[in-house]
Amino acid sequence: MKSMPAGEFKARCLKVMDDVYATREPVVITKKGKPVAKLVPADGQPGDIFGCLRGEVEIVGDIVSPAVPLEDWEVLK
Repeated sequence: MKSMPAGEFKARCLKVMDDVYATREPVVITKKGKPVAKLVPADGQPGDIFGCLRGEVEIVGDIVSPAVPLEDWEVLK
């Protein structure tokens, strides 16, 4: 885990935030050599499409059977 003084963090804050986002490695911010804060990456990677609609979609009816009865299919005759 990286560590940096508060003054350096203040000067390079946006760059440090980008690095934490890219590497997923936390940074400890110190004041007079003592840790006072920890910058950690947010939960989950943005752009993750799996599960993004969980709770938004409702399945109604049978999703396995064909929508049209098999008797109506020309190919099967």
